[in-house]
Amino acid sequence: MTEATASTAVDPYARFKKEAGEYAVRFVESGMVVGLGTGSTAIHAVRRIGALLRSGELRDIVGIATSSGTLKEAIALGIPLLADDLPREIDITIDGADEVDPAFNVIKGGGGALLREKIVAQASRRLVIVVDERKLSPQLGVAWPVPIEVMHYGYLSQARYLASLGGQVNLRLGADSSPYVTDNGNWIVDCNFGPIEDPATLARQLEARAGIVEHGLFLDMATDLVVAGVDGIRYSPRP
Repeated sequence: MTEATASTAVDPYARFKKEAGEYAVRFVESGMVVGLGTGSTAIHAVRRIGALLRSGELRDIVGIATSSGTLKEAIALGIPLLADDLPREIDITIDGADEVDPAFNVIKGGGGALLREKIVAQASRRLVIVVDERKLSPQLGVAWPVPIEVMHYGYLSQARYLASLGGQVNLRLGADSSPYVTDNGNWIVDCNFGPIEDPATLARQLEARAGIVEHGLFLDMATDLVVAGVDGIRYSPRP
């Protein structure tokens, strides 16, 4: 069994993830600064960019990684990297999502990289979200909790605050059952609010609280959506 076959056997949507990630690379042009997303779909875009650089079909690309995992992959692929202080504007970022509503608002952070992902997204002229069809949702919060990065100092105070907003709070744990630690040294709570009637108001409430470092609501940021599924690839600009 080949590696690709084994991957598909474990994750039947592996092919769709690969198709979506690779499709989005058609928007990347030589000379661009490119945000390199995190996760099992975005990584295929990173690998495709690396392949096109090696073949010479793309030139003078500079990447900015959204996580330590993506950074390692980019270095292994030979993708030149921008300094972490972002000295240049980012032309395009290709990244995945956990849930996408009809207005292209998304929940991100399942991979734990939401803070760096949002920094890169906000610094980008164009944000292309790549997903398989399972990630489409009529309303944010229907299928996925909101990941929230918090300082571990005062964590229980933040948990009480989130509960007061109607959230069911779960501290994310790592493989060793200790709290999951982000690349920034913080913890993540996965907060289930159920279907979110007013994502913008919830975002403001989260941003107003000291100790909450960042949240996984990415509102009015995505400019393009690439969805792969049983009927093929669907591309849409933001409505």
